[in-house]
Amino acid sequence: IIAALLERHDAYAVCDEVYEHLVYDGRAHRPLMTLPGMRERCVRIGSAGKTFSLTGWKVGYLTACPALLTPIARAHQFLTFTTPPNLQAAVAYGLGKDDSYFNELSSSLQNRRDVLGKGLAEIGFGVMPCGGSYFITTDFRPLGFSGTDVEFCRHITAEARVAAVPVSAFYESGHVDHFARFCFCKEEASLIEALDRLRAHFAD
Repeated sequence: IIAALLERHDAYAVCDEVYEHLVYDGRAHRPLMTLPGMRERCVRIGSAGKTFSLTGWKVGYLTACPALLTPIARAHQFLTFTTPPNLQAAVAYGLGKDDSYFNELSSSLQNRRDVLGKGLAEIGFGVMPCGGSYFITTDFRPLGFSGTDVEFCRHITAEARVAAVPVSAFYESGHVDHFARFCFCKEEASLIEALDRLRAHFAD
């Protein structure tokens, strides 16, 4: 559908594909760029922070045909002073790894997703399906908390010592105020400890 719309309106797509390797349950990411006629209409954005768990490096990369990449590179030189060459070389090395690395990354995160999701559901959260990324979104209303998502996240941070992100932070307007987002790209022991703290808190 998107490819047809791009061709019909002579448009281009900027594709945020930073989670391309973080997909689960047998799914596979298929870049829009790989569809017929899309190579010249797409710019793909990747992230070393997501793919290699190196968020502090702040190194990303683009894939595009030369006709699109040339003006992007010209604009980019005025937006960023420099990215350390050693970090760029390290990311290039990582991107050259064989598929076993990326498959193991996905498998490992899927296991941690399952640990956190199962535990949150047992505590009483409404757990939304998660087929990719490393975040689980939950509905906290079944726990009986009547405040907003911001209030809920502050509450569990102060009282249970577990941090979550209020989903309303990602919306400019509207009434999405009863969801909290938890991150599972942590050691399994940390996830279990967080679940134990939440379980003890909401059992009181």
